Amino acid sequence: MRSTNIKRMAGIVTLAAVTGLAGCASTSEIESLRSEIRQANDTATNAASTAEAARSEAAAASRAAAEANATAEEAKAMAEATDAKIDRMFKKSMYK
Repeated sequence: MRSTNIKRMAGIVTLAAVTGLAGCASTSEIESLRSEIRQANDTATNAASTAEAARSEAAAASRAAAEANATAEEAKAMAEATDAKIDRMFKKSMYK
């Protein structure tokens, strides 16, 4: 029983040592990872900036489209009013 526990403990210590040695990274590897992290952060910041610019442009386009729609509705109403007026004038001239 005791022999089994000692073997398990030795195995765990060996595994921990191997994992610890394999997990050690050199300073240049750490600096490389930090550089990659900085690049990823810069890329994310640029993407967020581009997305904000696109959102702003989309909002401006939406406002312009709403204004164009309002102008078109106004023109349609004026055309319908003019059509009705011409129709009334035509009917009036037919009765004379």
